[in-house]
Formats: sequence, C-alpha cells, structure tokens
Amino acid sequence: MGAAIGARHTVGAYSNKIATREPAWIKALLITLGLGFFALFLLLPLIAVFAEALRKGWEVYLASLVEADALSAIKLTLLIAVIAVPLNLVFGVMAAWAIAKFDFRGKSLLITLIDLPFSVSPVVAGLIYVLVFGSQGWFGDWLFDHDVKIIFAVPGMVLATVFVTFPFVARELIPLMEAQGRDEEEAAVVLGASGWQTFWHVTLPNIKWGLVYGVVLCNARAMGEFGAVSVVSGHIRGETNTMPLHVEILYNEYNFAAAFAVASLLALLALLTMVIKVFIEWQVNRQAQPDSE
Repeated sequence: MGAAIGARHTVGAYSNKIATREPAWIKALLITLGLGFFALFLLLPLIAVFAEALRKGWEVYLASLVEADALSAIKLTLLIAVIAVPLNLVFGVMAAWAIAKFDFRGKSLLITLIDLPFSVSPVVAGLIYVLVFGSQGWFGDWLFDHDVKIIFAVPGMVLATVFVTFPFVARELIPLMEAQGRDEEEAAVVLGASGWQTFWHVTLPNIKWGLVYGVVLCNARAMGEFGAVSVVSGHIRGETNTMPLHVEILYNEYNFAAAFAVASLLALLALLTMVIKVFIEWQVNRQAQPDSE
C-alpha cells in the first residue's frame, strides 16, 4: 500500500515536471511580459499620481487636502463607508448563512440577485434610485409631502453605495461556508447550543478571516465608488461630493495639483487595502498549514 502511494506521488511529480518543462527563453519572455504589463499599466500610473500631486511641493499638497471642500469630501466619503459597510456586513453574513447552511426554494434566485450588482452598470444603479426616490419617481410625491430628501442627499448616496458593494461580503463567505459544511453547526445544536451560540462560537471563528477580507474589499469599493454616487449626489460642492467626485470637479477646473492630491489619498487607501489583503492571506495560509500537515 505504502509502495503504491509512493509510486503514485513519484508519477505525479514526474508528470508535473513534464507539464511545466519549457525552454528558459519562454519562461524569461513570460516573466518579462508580465512584469512589463504590471509596470506599464499599474505601477507607472500610480507613480504618476503621486509625482503630479507633489509636483508643486508639500505645502501645496497639504493645502489641497485641508481645503474646506476637500475636507467635506473626505468626511462624507468616510461617513458613507461607515454606514454602508456595516449594513453589507450584516446582510452579507445573513445571505451567506442562508445559502450555505439551508436548502430552500428560490436559493438559486437569491444567489443570482446577490450577483446582480456585478452585472449592472453603477450608473444604471444610480438611475434606478432616481426613478424610485426622485422628485418624479414612484415615491417622489410622498417624500416631498413628508419633507424627506433621499436623492441629492446623503441617504441616496448611501443606498447607491450599499447596492454597488453588496456582493463583496456575501461572495467571500458563501464558498467558505459551503466548503466547511454543516457538521460542526449540527453537532453544536445536538449538544444544546442556541442559534446565536452556534454562530458566535462555531461559525464565526471559522469564517473570521474571510469575513474581514470581504469587509476590506467592500470598504475599498465604497470609498472609491463613482458612477452610482455621481448620479444620485447632485454634485453639490461641499455637501454631496465624495472624494472621487471632488477629484473630477477639480480636474475639470484644471486645478491639477489639488485633483492629484486628493487622488493620491485615494491611492494611499487602495495601497492600505492591499497591505491588509496580503496580511489576511498570510494569516489564512499560516492557519491552513497545520491542518494540511
């Protein structure tokens, strides 16, 4: 038996070598093309953003970030993320729990609806909210009569952001929960644990890094969203402009130093997201190694 397993591993290793045996010049060419693509389309634009932002010096750079409209855009971006991300965290966990742990009619439809924001243009998503909550929309008259403002205000921007970023948490958790199965939860229920105790002490520890990963991606998209937020914001300077919208206005006004300064802040947030992503992947791999051994 042991000899058969050893022979199988030997054959597998040999076949892998055969499958990956390529001339050295092909490997060098592929590596060069990959690094060249990365440098040309990813690294160079990122460097250009920071170079242009600092071209007129640190004083101009800092002044662009502490200017009243810029501060308002930064605060509004953070506010929308603080509201939208926890909402998607709750809804994403609930949806993933229902899909991975239960069998019910309409399950495939729910999965399709979760993926809907991936296939719908953000601009179309914004227009949907204008159609529903705008002054000429389905609920426009009722909202006007009760002095409730959604479109061209923060609530509409939050709704548009929630729609666009909804799949990120759920899509990270669904395959993870499905791979883990239901055995541990069922054992906990048999031992007398309540639903909340089962989730808190069994499910959550198993999905914590996937959950954090989904939240990080959701937060990054929420702060960088442009299309849907642009449609419902009204572009009111100092009131309903997020950081991406503020960058667009500054660029259209040929205020390139300020535009790239705010853009560099968004780029820094993206880089921070990448660092957190790498850390999470490292933690997941580190925890998986003892299990594989």
